[in-house]
Amino acid sequence: MAAEEITLAKPRDSMLTGMGKGIIKFGKKKPLGALGAVSLLLIVFAAIFAPVLATHDPNQQMGADVRLTAPGSMFWFGSDEFARDIYSRVIYGARISLYVGILSVSVGTVIGTFLGVASGYLGGAFDLIVQRFVDTLLGFPSLILAILLMAVLGASLNNVAIAIMIGFIPRLTRVSRSSSLSVKENDYVLAAQALGATSMRILVRHIIPNCLAPIIVLSTGFLGSAIVAEAGLSFLGLGVPPPHPAWGRMLQNAARTYQEAAPWMTIFPGAALSLAVFGFNLFGDALRDVWDPRLRGT
Repeated sequence: MAAEEITLAKPRDSMLTGMGKGIIKFGKKKPLGALGAVSLLLIVFAAIFAPVLATHDPNQQMGADVRLTAPGSMFWFGSDEFARDIYSRVIYGARISLYVGILSVSVGTVIGTFLGVASGYLGGAFDLIVQRFVDTLLGFPSLILAILLMAVLGASLNNVAIAIMIGFIPRLTRVSRSSSLSVKENDYVLAAQALGATSMRILVRHIIPNCLAPIIVLSTGFLGSAIVAEAGLSFLGLGVPPPHPAWGRMLQNAARTYQEAAPWMTIFPGAALSLAVFGFNLFGDALRDVWDPRLRGT
């Protein structure tokens, strides 16, 4: 029994050792990517443990006597015009940004990948219809399209994610279609067709898995764009409704009236937003360099 436990433990230990070596190698080869990953881990850690890290309820109004208090021992990042703790609101704001970013990009990636891969593989009328749909969406700037959708859907957390997601779908569709057109000419796809495999089976088993690398890299970069888009919509008053502590809405409230009188109201939410976007962009660039065979030697 003891020998069996030792035998089972060895592969597990070797797998963990291999993962550790892989992380160290990635950090040495792509230090900026590793820095981006650390930034993301800080944001994710803050979002997960927000109830533990926050010193106050993010929506609690502490009283008029502590309104617009400068950073100090009571309020680490100062207080806002409603005497709410900015530090706690920044910490909880990470949850909103990650929720909107991950939801919009993940759902948009699934829809865009399926549409693009199916369009490239099937061709014909389906390809024509999908590409005209994509061209129509690409005719609108992403922020303008999101503003139009928010005007129709109304302000809510999920509607913000939907509006941002629709802006990502056409670009993901284009990339996945291009990859599909290349992959479908490979011998293993032709062999599956000769053996009588259905189109759905070929798409799921052969086309999509071999198109994922560029799609994942693009989606990682879109996470930063989604967070910026959410902040932009909230700054314009069309995003997450109050009293949710969204970073963009916090910047909006400060920029209108209190930018000079209480600069900490813009500094700390802006720094958190910059850290999140900085992390996603650096990590996405590193993934692109690692997975793109044309850039592996750089």
